[in-house]
Amino acid sequence: MSARNSDNQYGWVAIVLHWLMAPAIIGLFALGWWMRQLSYYDPWYRQGPELHKSVGILLLGLLLFRLLWKLINPSPAAEPKTPRWQSLAARMAHGAIYLLLLAIMCSGYLISTADGRAIEVFGWFSLAATIQGIPNQEDIAGQVHEVLAWCLMALVVLHALAALKHHFIDRDATLRKILGLGAKPVSDKPLSQPQESLTTTK
Repeated sequence: MSARNSDNQYGWVAIVLHWLMAPAIIGLFALGWWMRQLSYYDPWYRQGPELHKSVGILLLGLLLFRLLWKLINPSPAAEPKTPRWQSLAARMAHGAIYLLLLAIMCSGYLISTADGRAIEVFGWFSLAATIQGIPNQEDIAGQVHEVLAWCLMALVVLHALAALKHHFIDRDATLRKILGLGAKPVSDKPLSQPQESLTTTK
């Protein structure tokens, strides 16, 4: 499999990026929702946010690389039978997902750095606090972060349902492409016809 996309197949780079980011996005949402239920004395009260922030920063790096890769390496063409309005809606949904991810990560950064402290990423490196001192920065950014996260999850569910619809109802290769399976091989042979009767009348 090639690293670059072709007209009818995603390359392995796009496939790996997709399947690294998809579970990370869902996992971060689940972790963020779970953290809100923790009490001050819970051991994960501090560990949860640290993990959430570290994975979020790494995800931001993957997102920026994915956007760059998409810019220089266009996606495969839509399936021939897909109506134009569906192709347009799919492009808009993908664009909205990317924009929401960027906005969520920016708001998360503003939450984490509101007190002027850098974000430590698994002890490997730190991301400095460059924007601080905005009135109610942490509270406002927190509200934006939560609302946008729920909007993102709604789009993710819609995206998954659309992929399943393409696979099971439209029966095209849309889902197979991002799974690295490509289009279904189409036989050049015509459908078998019933054999003519060999019985002759006397």
